[in-house]
Amino acid sequence: MEKRQLGRTGRMVSPMGFGCWAIGGPFWAGETPLGWGQVDDEESIRAIHAALDLGIDFFDTANVYGCGHSERVLGRALKGRWDKVVVATKFNAVFDESTRQVTGSDATPAGIRKACEDSLRRLGTDVIDLFQFHDGGYPLDKAPEVRETLEELVREGKIRTYGWSTDSAERAELFAQGEHCAAIQFHLNVLDDNPAVIAVCERHRLTGINRGPLAMGVLTGKYGADTKVGADDVRGEKAPEWMRIFLGGKPNPEYIAKREAIRDILTSNGRTVAQGALAWIWARSPQTLPIPGIRTVRQAQENAEAMRFGPLTPAQMAEIEKILGRG
Repeated sequence: MEKRQLGRTGRMVSPMGFGCWAIGGPFWAGETPLGWGQVDDEESIRAIHAALDLGIDFFDTANVYGCGHSERVLGRALKGRWDKVVVATKFNAVFDESTRQVTGSDATPAGIRKACEDSLRRLGTDVIDLFQFHDGGYPLDKAPEVRETLEELVREGKIRTYGWSTDSAERAELFAQGEHCAAIQFHLNVLDDNPAVIAVCERHRLTGINRGPLAMGVLTGKYGADTKVGADDVRGEKAPEWMRIFLGGKPNPEYIAKREAIRDILTSNGRTVAQGALAWIWARSPQTLPIPGIRTVRQAQENAEAMRFGPLTPAQMAEIEKILGRG
């Protein structure tokens, strides 16, 4: 597949990124797990290197993933390779690195600046390519101050571009007015469409970075109705209130049923279910850029192979819409 442009910057990136949430390891807000369970840092680094070798050059993390740990691991893996990659991180959460507890949030100008400096230090770089606001429901009337602080950071050379991680079209539209806004990150997969935010990205030529492209694992085909995840996993029994893809530590039966209904289309031409799910996102819009979570070399290989197959055809897209009752 051809590379995709990062927003209005002219800079080109791979059509798929490497999602770094899982490589942060466990972290919590009180007793609520927010990570993806235990992780092997050395395998994470091997996976990052494998992804680079396979043509993936866009990496998306956040300061809060593992309470700083994801940024540190990514920084280690990319040492000496920064000229070959585009790195996005996020800000807003306040946390204790030693206890891995999220303790609050801070979107004040001073808080944003501190988060930027801390991320630069953990990553081991002088400038952040894409700095994203990590509060999807932040009040619209207060968001212009956040946007202006980010514009100041661009002028100071601390960041190159910025974006907002939000599923709200109204919020996406507000940030799109900023000169150096390059991306909106939002939840999108073949089972969960978001036409309103896609429309904003297309109208303003912003990159739509797609979190959850594999529906937190359901679209890998490796999770059945009775699969149970661990207690330290964000998908587990003590999952956050916003969790809907997993219920009680098991995949939501509705998601499983929809996956099976379209399995034959997703696995066409020799694709795996995951590769078909990524193919749907590429066909959905020229602005989309999925960032599947990767933490093993095997996952990096399977996801990168999807780029060789490319997007689904218009006929396949129409058939999926019909089956899922959206057409």
